Amino acid sequence: MIRSSFGLRALSRIGAGDMPLAASAFMAMLGRLTTGHLVVTLPDGRESIFGDPHAAPGARLTLRDWRACGKILRAGDIGFAEAWRDQWVDSPDVTALLRLAIRNQPALPRTVTGTRLSRRWYQLRHLLRRNTPGGSRRNIHAHYDLGNPFYALWLDDTWSYSAALFAGNASQTLHDAQEAKYAHIVDALDLRPGMRVLEIGCGWGGFAMHAARRGVHVHGVTISPSQLALARQRIAEDGLEDRVTLALCDYRDLAGTYDAVVSIEMFEAVGEAYWRQYLDIVRRRLRPGGQALIQSITIADDRFEAYRASSDFIREFIFPGGMLPSPERLMRAAERSGLAARGVLAFGGDYAETLRRWRQTFAARRDDVSALGFDPAFLRLWHLYFCYCEAGFDEGRTDVMQFLLKRED
Repeated sequence: MIRSSFGLRALSRIGAGDMPLAASAFMAMLGRLTTGHLVVTLPDGRESIFGDPHAAPGARLTLRDWRACGKILRAGDIGFAEAWRDQWVDSPDVTALLRLAIRNQPALPRTVTGTRLSRRWYQLRHLLRRNTPGGSRRNIHAHYDLGNPFYALWLDDTWSYSAALFAGNASQTLHDAQEAKYAHIVDALDLRPGMRVLEIGCGWGGFAMHAARRGVHVHGVTISPSQLALARQRIAEDGLEDRVTLALCDYRDLAGTYDAVVSIEMFEAVGEAYWRQYLDIVRRRLRPGGQALIQSITIADDRFEAYRASSDFIREFIFPGGMLPSPERLMRAAERSGLAARGVLAFGGDYAETLRRWRQTFAARRDDVSALGFDPAFLRLWHLYFCYCEAGFDEGRTDVMQFLLKRED
């Protein structure tokens, strides 16, 4: 095993002539690690430690193919995802590896963002996935219409595909934490029996069912046919059809007024170009004095400009057309639409815990997922997806927030 805190020393001991140029550059770059340590296993089985071997956090990276180095240097996390998908790289704990990368990004920026040319290329690709009415249907179909049997394997029985609210009680079940999230929304909006609520992006009906059991009338909309079919079935089985109506409808086509509007992790799919239109519609759908609660994943204000200037693994492989707001930009856009901020709840650590639960269940049901026809590349990408998001929330790179907004006029 080779141990070194300096890239050039490690590189000389490994033998730069034994590897391609891109691999030499990648290994030299790892020598700039400033936090923790990384154990790298080379394609020939040799190992090298970068950073202080006694410093935490630590992680392991196995290079199975030298071509992975060029991909990562060129395209950052997108290149890493491609190499991971193709089994050119591996790690026994990819969440730990990603957390280490996040902490060392100032010293190793290309491992996350890639080259300037690559960033520009992926930005253009992202811009082509605009969330027009037709584009939104295509983008949503690519993720949410993978099939209800797929999601049934690893979601809890509330069918909630959004952050749960553990509120410091990580020992509770995921089901209870999801119900706690819904209860918090009902309480924050002061929803009472007989009130009418519009839910934009109703998913499989989890919130609508929770609110309806408390006497609230909910009109939910989605643009996913598979979600709509199952949500209607669940509502019928629970005997809630008199209080819940669901429709296949784009938010741009909504009409009517409501006492409150709820939107749980749908804002990320709106697209920056349509934020103002979306929030204008939320305001118009509220009665004067009505309130809206928007739950959204966010990216830190000081990282937003760099984030919007390119794409990333999530937008390329998991959520085409997706775009996270920063807290300040979401609230600014809301104010321009005539919605006043009345409170914000941030609970990113709870999302990390939610993702750990999903990842563990997904891993336990891996054979069942395969039996549905999903290939090994898909399975690896989804494992990476869970770990990537978990690392982001644990490290504070991303957060999840509930924005309570009020129409004042």
